Amino acid sequence: MDLDPELAALRPLGPFFTLRTTPGGAPALPALAAAYAREDPDDPLASRVRTVAHRLRTPEPRVAASITQQGLAARLWSAALGCAVRYGRLPDLHPRLLRWDITASAPDDLWLTEVRPRPGDAAALADAVLHGHLEPLGEALRARYGIAAGLLWGNAGSALAGAARELERWARARGRTDLAARTRALTDDLLGHPLLRATGARTGTAFRRRSCCLYYRVPGGGVCGDCCFPRPPATPRAPTPVEDKGERPVR
Repeated sequence: MDLDPELAALRPLGPFFTLRTTPGGAPALPALAAAYAREDPDDPLASRVRTVAHRLRTPEPRVAASITQQGLAARLWSAALGCAVRYGRLPDLHPRLLRWDITASAPDDLWLTEVRPRPGDAAALADAVLHGHLEPLGEALRARYGIAAGLLWGNAGSALAGAARELERWARARGRTDLAARTRALTDDLLGHPLLRATGARTGTAFRRRSCCLYYRVPGGGVCGDCCFPRPPATPRAPTPVEDKGERPVR
């Protein structure tokens, strides 16, 4: 199936998979390329992290940054995998072509300004999402918020597994075993990529990651279904006045 200008085949898959296209002109939103640039302390990425922190009521920028990255990774994987499975092709997902509404609620609102056909195999998916987006996004977040690389790649693996699970469920519910099999094959190849290989273990459509996204540190949060922790770890207690002066208790 050829890519259509509106990527209409993604719409039945749900809001995480849908990409808005703008044949009549792009909205006045920042491109994802600007979020990865790290040239402006008040760039779109920093603004989005602050928005997520406010909505989650977390005082920890590192936690908000992790959730921001995982939400964007979920959208990118869903749209790319959905196109690869339904069309057999990808649109060009270069960061300059994708606009990001940093004020939107979940799932992240992405607009594609041009639909340029590209191959839809696992190598093309890795180039488009892993190398085109998640590597520069991770570099920006590590530089600004000091988040561990393993945590961010764990988020990426979890987001991919979640997108694949939903897409395979959709395909099987409609008797499209061919699409379910293609989803499985592409996902297995991608989770074998060197950047994702150590992020977790997949059994069927279930995924168990080897890191934690830190959602348990959000007020009222807990552990996710694929978390490495069976229950939320104990949150460190607030520092005492002695510790505030620079002293630390023996652990």
